[in-house]
Amino acid sequence: MMLRLADAEARADLVTYVGRARQLDAGGAVRLQATGAVLAVWVGVLSGQGLTGAGTTLGLRVLPLAAPAQLDVVVPLAGLTDRFAREPQGTDLPVPPTQVRAAWAAVSAPQAGWRPVGEIPVQDLNTVAAQGIAEIASGAPEGSGAHAVDALRRSVWSRPMPTAGDVEGMPAAAAFASYTLGFAVGTSAQVYAAGNWHRLTTPVGHVLLR
Repeated sequence: MMLRLADAEARADLVTYVGRARQLDAGGAVRLQATGAVLAVWVGVLSGQGLTGAGTTLGLRVLPLAAPAQLDVVVPLAGLTDRFAREPQGTDLPVPPTQVRAAWAAVSAPQAGWRPVGEIPVQDLNTVAAQGIAEIASGAPEGSGAHAVDALRRSVWSRPMPTAGDVEGMPAAAAFASYTLGFAVGTSAQVYAAGNWHRLTTPVGHVLLR
């Protein structure tokens, strides 16, 4: 299937976003949800645990389409980057034919019912993310096993942010996702809640946490 993005700027945004997601997980996946003239592009930042998927952290970028479409697939991030390389210009987006399974893609965030709960300064997000990344780098020396590194990451990113504006209990994962996906722009991020989900929103994207 072929999707057509609204303009070259939207395509450039998608290329950058997918590239950032691949830096987090080179073998990761992306969920493409097209509804009408809107394309929602989901990526998994941190996987959740247990039956409820607690700790799931997702990135969401919403882009305009030039032509209405209906689509909901999970495909490899590498499949998209391959197509970007083959067609470096234009606004067409050939959807990779190979679909994959990703545990985070089965954990759906609410589409409605969000209520505002406060805001977090972007500077705080960047500070918490940088500190967490440095802590993981120093606490997981070369040769550390995958299990040990994963446990350290979960420990660091599940901790409440020490500074989070007027929002209490926001896990540091929100800062990590915002920073690594390039969403930490502007002065502050708006925070919304719906059930057991939180959504961190800036002018360029959303981070959703369960």
